[in-house]
Amino acid sequence: MARDLVVPLAPGVWRIPLLGDFVNGFVLRDDDGQVTLLDMGVARSGPKVMAALGAIGAGPSDVTRLLLTHAHPDHAGGAAHVARETGRSFEIHEDDVEHARTGTSPPRDRTLRLGRLLDRLAKGSFEPVPVERGLVDGEVLDVAGGLRVIHTPGHSPGHASFLHEPTGTLVTGDAIFNVRGVRWPVASFCTSYAMTKATAHRLVEVDYALAAFTHGPELRDRPRQTITDFLHREGHLEG
Repeated sequence: MARDLVVPLAPGVWRIPLLGDFVNGFVLRDDDGQVTLLDMGVARSGPKVMAALGAIGAGPSDVTRLLLTHAHPDHAGGAAHVARETGRSFEIHEDDVEHARTGTSPPRDRTLRLGRLLDRLAKGSFEPVPVERGLVDGEVLDVAGGLRVIHTPGHSPGHASFLHEPTGTLVTGDAIFNVRGVRWPVASFCTSYAMTKATAHRLVEVDYALAAFTHGPELRDRPRQTITDFLHREGHLEG
């Protein structure tokens, strides 16, 4: 298996390094060979997502589900390419559906000067993505034994993290980065930086054995405690 194309996280779960460890997508495979892809990176990442299928012995016809954590160009940029290659449409939290369908990022945080500037400059920021339905908080998708949707809004209105329950693998999305240590996402790229911080507690209300990030490498050693300690230091957990 090509180490540079996929990184094994747990049985049936892989990370796809799309821009080194800095931008990641994910693959989940059912026992019967069905494949789910989660997050497609920037516009030029689409072919790399497809190459990752070959690295696990799968192909486009094995893909039965496409998911996005949210509608930003570093996650949905390669999505239209992957949709064409697989013949599948995407699922994304219902609050980000229209942004994905129109290829437009959600509003930036207008309490921040840079956020207001980015909003004024923003136009269509990625190729529109075919979306078949919106996800809702708490639903468990029939993916590799159960993939739970955890709505963590703030970075975008419909930002979602995902918990693969059978292996205890949490994909945080952009709720929290792991770039030179655990940290918040870039404030001016959030729709509401305050809400991003306020909803991050949901990441320690579930159990998991590994935390995977769309920005940064995974945490394998006491990941839930590491994120809990970070939120305590930041004043976003009591007790």
